[in-house]
Amino acid sequence: MELFNVYPLVNITPVKALGATLWDDKGQEYLDFYGGHAVISIGHSHRHYVQRLTEQLQNIGFYSNSVQIPIQRELAAKLGQVSGYADYSLFLCNSGAEANENALKLASFHTGKTRVIAFKGAFHGRTSGAVAATDNPKIVAPFNANHAISFLDYDLAAVEQVLQAGDVCAVIIEPIQGVGGIIMPSDEFLRGLAALTKQYGALLIADEVQSGYGRSGQFFAHQHAGIRPDVISVAKGMGNGFPIGGILIAPELKASYGLLGTTFGGNHLACAAALAVLEVIEEENLLTHAAEMGYYLRQELEAHAGAQEIRGRGLMVGIKYDFPIKDVRDQLLSEHHIFVGNASDPTVLRLLPPLNITQTEVDRFLQALYALTAKSVEEIPQASALD
Repeated sequence: MELFNVYPLVNITPVKALGATLWDDKGQEYLDFYGGHAVISIGHSHRHYVQRLTEQLQNIGFYSNSVQIPIQRELAAKLGQVSGYADYSLFLCNSGAEANENALKLASFHTGKTRVIAFKGAFHGRTSGAVAATDNPKIVAPFNANHAISFLDYDLAAVEQVLQAGDVCAVIIEPIQGVGGIIMPSDEFLRGLAALTKQYGALLIADEVQSGYGRSGQFFAHQHAGIRPDVISVAKGMGNGFPIGGILIAPELKASYGLLGTTFGGNHLACAAALAVLEVIEEENLLTHAAEMGYYLRQELEAHAGAQEIRGRGLMVGIKYDFPIKDVRDQLLSEHHIFVGNASDPTVLRLLPPLNITQTEVDRFLQALYALTAKSVEEIPQASALD
């Protein structure tokens, strides 16, 4: 049997990782400035993370949600404490798409309505409702296309117009769009959105799958705007590579047996991984570190990168150039051995390093980028002259 060929793969085989460093099967060292799509939050193979998982596996790795699993309650309490949402409830699942799927389902159950407002450029996952709320027709199958979704700009008047129809169960928004190119709605827009959803009886869902868990310099990116969404979806950095996701649910939304469910969600190993992440974030003061390193990175980029725009908060950064960044991204990997990301906008380079990245590692990335982008900028006029 062969693998179903849906991923364009680079010809690199990582076999070992520590902190922000990867090694391949030939012994070549790489700097990880992308964290496997923002998954690596506390660094690869963190000692406390490895210890937590090892100890848990030696006792029990899994049983389904039909028995008492105390480590789930331990995780919920710790997440509430660290995030500032101690009064919310936690439903555990396995991925970001599954988290958003359950968030949308819960909103529809709670309101009895069907329509969802999403935003242009959004990415919420690849499952049925989540992909319908994703602004990319190429990945929406006919089976997924019958959901009632309204894609809007960041325009409060347009949002209110749709809400006035009375059929909206939820507004789902990424406080920082990741795949979309590190696009941020303003804090004022988020506050207005929270007020409108409350006024019209729809739920506000903050998709923090990529922007949460300290990546923005606050635990959640929406906290910069001072709002409290009804539902918050999390995954990626939550498990530092172990598959886990979840939704934080406001106290006004009540649970009932069978309302939501999962076989693997909240298993012992996943909870151990998630607890290790929170413990390291707290112990190593990674929220402050991410804010400080992100500020340093963005200040340096604004001064020296020659870009059109530097976007983002904390260690969720987009660099927008006036040319496609594919060659720069490829050369960062092949010549300088640095992993970075792209976005749906081909002119945006996306940076999502571990939250404990060091200034030395940031400087290494910056020097490599400056060398390559200076070369790219020089080549653009020559290429145009030949066309």
